[in-house]
Amino acid sequence: MNFPQELKYTKDHEWVKIDGDVATIGITEFAAGELGDIVYVEVETIGDSLDTGEVFGSVEAVKTVSDLFMPVSGEILELNSELEDNPELVNESPYGDGWMIKVKISGDLPSDLLSASDYSELVGN
Repeated sequence: MNFPQELKYTKDHEWVKIDGDVATIGITEFAAGELGDIVYVEVETIGDSLDTGEVFGSVEAVKTVSDLFMPVSGEILELNSELEDNPELVNESPYGDGWMIKVKISGDLPSDLLSASDYSELVGN
């Protein structure tokens, strides 16, 4: 499994790419694999400011629906509109075209974000 080194990870299987004060967020390859074929991504929190750990949306797969949790505090700036018509991008390219949201970070980054090697160990890779 692939866990890019430049990203941070959560125990809830989201990844975070920090670029200045903006974070791009998605779910990991591990999570996408566990969920199976993703058929719908729902995010109705655009423009909302959420705290770390709050639900920002959900992802629906053939087998299940799973909540998506904020790995950082901030205002949700953008949803990846490509996912409306092509939710399978999350399975095909979880760290690229399958990103979910962009967030303007407020406050400090949580101390419990994991490195790629720590996340890999968490999922037993």
